[in-house]
Amino acid sequence: MTTPATPILVLTNLPDTASAEKLASYLVEERLAACVNIMAPCTSIYQWQGKVERTTEISLFIKSTSLQYDALERAIRQQHPYELPEIIHVSIDGGLAEYLAWLVKETSA
Repeated sequence: MTTPATPILVLTNLPDTASAEKLASYLVEERLAACVNIMAPCTSIYQWQGKVERTTEISLFIKSTSLQYDALERAIRQQHPYELPEIIHVSIDGGLAEYLAWLVKETSA
């Protein structure tokens, strides 16, 4: 029996628009994501190596499925410029049925 594809949202931050656009395009072209939203710059404040850092970053909202997650995570890690990239995966428990069906279809090459 095949496991059904569950829609997911994956979040990550990039240091600049160019790297965000490059990663987003790659993920969609490889069908690891159906859609990637490149958000406006935000300010991130976090602890890193014993210091409080303040950085401007570009957030990506990546729509994919649970079946693609392992390959998606690998692709983000390979292409991400950070030593320790933020990669957060959230299950999508609801939404417009037609949109979620499209999302699953686009990531099922």
